[in-house]
Amino acid sequence: MNAKVDISDVILETDRLIIRPWKATDLEDFYEYAKVDGVGQMAGWNPHALIEESKEILDMFIKGKNVFALELKDKHKVIGSVGLEEMEVAIGEKYDGLNGREIGYVLSKEHWGRGLMPEAVNRIIKFCFENEHYDYLICSHFDYNNQSKRVIEKSGFRFIKRCIKTSEKGEKKVLLYYVLDKNKTSV
Repeated sequence: MNAKVDISDVILETDRLIIRPWKATDLEDFYEYAKVDGVGQMAGWNPHALIEESKEILDMFIKGKNVFALELKDKHKVIGSVGLEEMEVAIGEKYDGLNGREIGYVLSKEHWGRGLMPEAVNRIIKFCFENEHYDYLICSHFDYNNQSKRVIEKSGFRFIKRCIKTSEKGEKKVLLYYVLDKNKTSV
């Protein structure tokens, strides 16, 4: 069952990041990484061709109150996002009636490989379990997205199932799903 979420007043920190709600003034930073080839495709969306596309999505982030902006502390620049999305896949009877969400993320290409996303995801996991009292979180990645797989592994999720997703273009893609139970966290 999808847990309630409203991150509009939540600010979290790690050693290098401020994890906070999106603001309209983040548009330039968002567009800067969302237009780069290779970034969105890892999460299933195409690079943004126009800043207006980024603005439309940014407005959805703000209104939806379920997507965090990842801001570098030392540069005060937004370099990615982590969302607490509604789950679209059943993960087993064991989870019926329990509260959870699907965590999804994207990071500016220039910051890949620096451990920033596991840092952010682990802080958000702690928030979800300790503050929001979620029972579990799920996460998924396309089978070709090894960077995302590494984040999932570093965050303690365990594999549960493989699904086929058909894209808007009719392409079939393999998604691998993982779960993290509240009582089995290592963060």
